[in-house]
Amino acid sequence: MAPTPHTPRPSGDAPESYVGLGADRAERLARSRGWTTVRSLPPGSIVTMEYLKGRLNFEVEGGTVTRCWAG
Repeated sequence: MAPTPHTPRPSGDAPESYVGLGADRAERLARSRGWTTVRSLPPGSIVTMEYLKGRLNFEVEGGTVTRCWAG
């Protein structure tokens, strides 16, 4: 089996800094800062609990990021 690639979380980028931004703008900004996967979710979504390095999760309501976390 091939090893899982190591994709670290971009250093110095605080997930809470995306809260309040428009979802499209937040996604572009996250990718420009080095996040390899950006996932937008509606409030209350059921998501798996696996941690994926390099992934940023947005909870989006009305086109605005209301919550953000890594993994």
